Amino acid sequence: MPVPEIAQSFVGSVNRVTLGALPENGGTRTSTITIGGAKNVVYAGSFSDAGEKPVVAMDVLDTAPLDWPDELAKVYKDLWESPEQWAAKCVEEYGADMICLKFDGIHPDKGDKSPADAVKTTQDVLKTVGVPLVLWGCGNNDKDNKVMPEVSQAAKGENCLIGTVEEDNYKSLTAIALADNHHLITGAPLDINIAKQINILVSDMGFPTEKIVTFQSTGALGYGIEYAYSIGERQRLATLSGDKMMSMPVICDVGYESWRVKEAKLNDIPSWGDPADRGPMWEATTAICLLQAGADIIRMRHPRAVAMVKNYIDQIWQ
Repeated sequence: MPVPEIAQSFVGSVNRVTLGALPENGGTRTSTITIGGAKNVVYAGSFSDAGEKPVVAMDVLDTAPLDWPDELAKVYKDLWESPEQWAAKCVEEYGADMICLKFDGIHPDKGDKSPADAVKTTQDVLKTVGVPLVLWGCGNNDKDNKVMPEVSQAAKGENCLIGTVEEDNYKSLTAIALADNHHLITGAPLDINIAKQINILVSDMGFPTEKIVTFQSTGALGYGIEYAYSIGERQRLATLSGDKMMSMPVICDVGYESWRVKEAKLNDIPSWGDPADRGPMWEATTAICLLQAGADIIRMRHPRAVAMVKNYIDQIWQ
């Protein structure tokens, strides 16, 4: 028996955002990505209400990660010294729609790399892959304020997604993203009110709301996923009610959250099953939960998890 459509009209919709710039638009990308556009709650209404298909952005780090569990690290350990080749493998073999270039190595406690190092990494990745990029700082505000403006300039014209900016540290990167014509990630600690406030602050600087993607820290399966899900639902309902400061697409960092929980990384508990299967399944299940809450971009790490999630997306969004 077919599932009946929910016939309900809403006044608002998720903003459509296109990332990446083709040569005819001043960039060097070989493809672009459009996200957003949903006009209903997830899985409700007609297919046209669903908006654009969600996409997977695979993580590439600018330095060898020290805290990745063995089952994840062995996939990429031969590529850690070459982020551009790491990115190429994610795109060419694992089907990444985007690359999230995460600048962990610039953090003072993780190598303290210089702006010049970050610029070179950015340029190398841009030359090697043609998909749109997410450029993600290290989370240390002082260092990000020094490095990310240089990274933004190095990618000028490529229409990247850059961030994150938060309530107490948004002015510098917002101005740079505006000058270099990038899209911006606004971040909040899983609080819908703070998320809205940072969007207001950024827009008050003249940054277009239709070029913002929101990010809120989330929990993995078994670690607060229910609350993260409820926040996603609340944002979608606020969007559909016409709240322009909550109508941005959503990006979620699933890879980081999933692979730091003990269920994904411990190897010495046979009753939990093979860790080679358990870790990717934990990441994929977390991603699918957040897609059901309305996420538009999912940051991921393990190729098996990516394959499961992309298969799910292809079956649901036609």
